Order: sequence, then C-alpha cells, then structure tokens
Amino acid sequence: MPTRTELPITPVGIAACCSPLTGGVLDEDAAQQLARVFKALGDPTRVRLISLIAAAEGAEACICDLTEPVGLSQPTVSHHMRLLAEAGLVTREQRGKWAYFRLVGDTFDALRKAISLEV
Repeated sequence: MPTRTELPITPVGIAACCSPLTGGVLDEDAAQQLARVFKALGDPTRVRLISLIAAAEGAEACICDLTEPVGLSQPTVSHHMRLLAEAGLVTREQRGKWAYFRLVGDTFDALRKAISLEV
C-alpha cells in the first residue's frame, strides 16, 4: 500500500508508444464522462477533498469538516464539492442545514479499470 507521499502509479519502465492509455477503446460517451472525472480531479484542492473524505470515519464527511483542512470558505468548498458530485465522484446528502459527502466507489473502480496500464 503506497504511503500518502507516494504516487500510486509509477510510469517508470512503461513505453508510452506501446502501452494502452485505457483498459479498452472508449466510445464517445465514455470518453466524455472520463474527461469530466479527470477535469474534476485536475485541481489539487479537489484531490485533497477526496482524500479527506476517504480518510474520514465511515468514508463520509460533513462540509463543515472540510473547510478548515483546505483553508477555504464554506461557499468555495461547496463549489468544489458540487463539481466532484457532477463528475460522479461523490454523493451528497442533506441533513438539516449540513451537506454530507461520501465517495462513489463504483466511479473509482471504473476509473481504475479505464486507466489500467496492464497489458
């Protein structure tokens, strides 16, 4: 299991011209959805938010617990969380005045399969 400072995928030894980028050929809809996910993960704050939710008890976090660790206001964190939800990476559940977020495991499994570097 990689530590928090290690990257889970190491490109060393992979010949780019010979390795597939994905686990198979994507149709247009699948490519658009995958691009939305990559775009959502293209921001370091959103990647940190995902990691905070993954590390939280029960892999669920309240918006109120996500603002301080990333040093942003609640409206800004809500904006980032909306983009992650639209990409299908998290679900949102309203409980009273607070929103709770949970990772969508199926999306991460599909992402892992789509970018599989196994040949």
